[in-house]
Amino acid sequence: MATARIKKEIAQCMAPDSPVKGHSRDPTETPYEGGVFEVDIEITMEYPFKPPKMKCNVFQITLLSRILIQQNYYLCLSVLGHIVITKVYHPNVSSQTGAICLDILKDQWSPVLTLKTALISLQSLMSDAAADNPQDAQVANHYINDRAGFNNTARQWTKLYAGGGASEDPDYIDPSVDRTILQRLVDMGFDKKVAGQTLKKFSNDENRAIEALLG
Repeated sequence: MATARIKKEIAQCMAPDSPVKGHSRDPTETPYEGGVFEVDIEITMEYPFKPPKMKCNVFQITLLSRILIQQNYYLCLSVLGHIVITKVYHPNVSSQTGAICLDILKDQWSPVLTLKTALISLQSLMSDAAADNPQDAQVANHYINDRAGFNNTARQWTKLYAGGGASEDPDYIDPSVDRTILQRLVDMGFDKKVAGQTLKKFSNDENRAIEALLG
């Protein structure tokens, strides 16, 4: 393992002018605006000839990057000292495991690339999803077929899990609401937002929702 190189790359990430320093926030003008997301970076003994392994952690301390080296030795870029859930609603990040689909972490990796390069690429991915090559097919389908709904859900997740301050859409519909049933209710003349709230209340039971809306 190139320990000296790893230490140098960590120092580069921590430099004052680094866009990925410590707890860097995600891009503005996206549903992730204001969020703080953790990324675990596992470096194997084959680094830099093999890419680092990255994932967005679900239950860990908040920091942009934790450098986890084999044999239980790790260096922390920045530890903020509190426990959070940093789930990410993104086509290229698994909403269940945090696994990330990014080309330079797979077949496009080269030994000349660095940890900083990988983190910058990840930040870019947050701004411009590659939905045609998803890690989470369900999220990607939402992204492709209902961008407004996707953005609403991503904003909510950012606010709920990553402390983000992105503005909320007044027409937000909870992602647990069955969109097919919701559309039927809207076609019957019910207000979309009210119908969505009612379906959520009754766990997508269409008959009970209709009774409540009529009553």
